Amino acid sequence: MAEAFFNRVARGKAQAMSAGTNPASRVDPTIIELMNELDIDLSSHYPKKLTTGMLDTADKVITMGCGAEQACPATLTETEDWGLEDPKGQPKEKIRDIRDQIKARVEKLLQEMGI
Repeated sequence: MAEAFFNRVARGKAQAMSAGTNPASRVDPTIIELMNELDIDLSSHYPKKLTTGMLDTADKVITMGCGAEQACPATLTETEDWGLEDPKGQPKEKIRDIRDQIKARVEKLLQEMGI
């Protein structure tokens, strides 16, 4: 969700890439449905495994919480944890709340970046 919000608002001025330490095999259909509510189509997206190469080329790493601090590889890249709840297994209303929190944080991050 964060990658999609970031890349939509940044419009090529910066690029986000989302990856996880233990990614699922596909994007959750409920996430696809709830992002479609905001006219963002994730149906062709797929979860990616976080690699050290990704970390080495990143200007900033944002973790979402969910125990990521124990699982993420060490990096010298500036890192910020947003401490958000994992949407996995949550009811739609809770996922909408998490989605909206992510959107607001991405918009704030882009504003701080001057984008």
